Amino acid sequence: MQITKNFNKREFNSKDGRRMPKDVLKNIIILAEQLQILRDHLQAPIHINSAYRSPQHNKRIGGVKNSQHIYGRAADITSRDYTPKQLHTEIERLISKGEMLEGGLGLYNGFVHYDIRGYKARWNYTN
Repeated sequence: MQITKNFNKREFNSKDGRRMPKDVLKNIIILAEQLQILRDHLQAPIHINSAYRSPQHNKRIGGVKNSQHIYGRAADITSRDYTPKQLHTEIERLISKGEMLEGGLGLYNGFVHYDIRGYKARWNYTN
């Protein structure tokens, strides 16, 4: 199922193959639309490392109990054309201009976490 011009539903599926609930799909569509804004702004592909996680998969990989990934509101992303720090900066810029939804934004050594939780949350787990 094509969600946006550049994102397909399968990119957002749980890595354990469990079915995505309908209420989660609604969030995934909103998340994909936000990531499409980012992709269009960057004019570069965005790779989704992890998006929806079934509760079982989230627990198995050590995700936090109430992870935004469980609700389909989060994606861990990379781009071959941008470092995680550059991606983080561009997302922050788009949020501050009101072009992307406010939410969680986390910087990690190998990726950026972005979520649509509806309120500002920021963290940096780089070393």
